Amino acid sequence: MLLSTATFAVLLAAAPSFILPVSAASSKRGLVFTPNETSRADDKIWVEKPTSLTWYYNYESRPEPTYNDVSQSDFEFVPMMWGAPESIDDTSFLLSVQSLVKDQGINITNVLSFNEPDGPFVYGGSNMEPSAAAQIWVNNMIPIQKMGIRVGLPACTGGSSGLPWLQNFLSECSKLVSTEKNQQNCTYDFVTLHWYGNFEGLASHIGQYSAAFPNKTMWITEYNINDQDLETTQEFYNMSAEYFDRLEYVERYSLFGAFRSDVSNVGPNGAMLSANGSLTDIGAWYLGREATGILPGSSSSAFRPVLPQMSFAALAALVAVTVLLT
Repeated sequence: MLLSTATFAVLLAAAPSFILPVSAASSKRGLVFTPNETSRADDKIWVEKPTSLTWYYNYESRPEPTYNDVSQSDFEFVPMMWGAPESIDDTSFLLSVQSLVKDQGINITNVLSFNEPDGPFVYGGSNMEPSAAAQIWVNNMIPIQKMGIRVGLPACTGGSSGLPWLQNFLSECSKLVSTEKNQQNCTYDFVTLHWYGNFEGLASHIGQYSAAFPNKTMWITEYNINDQDLETTQEFYNMSAEYFDRLEYVERYSLFGAFRSDVSNVGPNGAMLSANGSLTDIGAWYLGREATGILPGSSSSAFRPVLPQMSFAALAALVAVTVLLT
């Protein structure tokens, strides 16, 4: 059963203004690696024990040297083909993945494809035409799939252009692999999506993708609520983490926030590190730890009281509401 947006908004508004912090470890969680050259020591925070993180990507085809001493089985590197190469016939991404597997002995099991191809460069998108993306996919991703490696659909923006772009891309891809007598479709192993906004919008966005791509698992490889106050941001994190952990078809997720609050482009409260590089409450929860009480904007180890936990009954009511969305 699907709730209407208006109905869900009413039920959500009736929930308490604080929720149970989700500090339990989850093997679904990964790292969106976004290094800052002025604070490279922060890079090690994400693999220090205890940590929930089991995988990472860096928008590139090669792993980060920072994590060379961490095994692929403990912290899986997932290569990404961010956008279009200079030539549509370029297969350097394919060659890079083949080298990782054959020359370096790295057990690559998953690959991510284009980053926000429906979005312009100025906002971080790879700005690709579906027809060009389809040819690049055929040249690089299909041979990778033949290696036994799983490949995810391109990760479009959370805007209205995402699903139409993917539908056009799959149609163009089908034309390339089909003949007049043998119609085929390009295959993919999981659906990848991004979201920046409130929880209600996130749940609706996931519902749309679930309907468009039934029987496929999902990776939410970028998500956060941007430029909100601390309480709102923490509520969003806890609601979304609980939601992702509970939904069986959400295979993996990675919060876009592994940076310091003073360089955050989703607002200081969305960052998992304070201005001095200490884990915020959200950062600690994401790693499966207890809250630190450190304020995101703090340049010192400033503490604040941890948000109270909601009653078990209220949590159960919230879970019941979100179950109706699935």
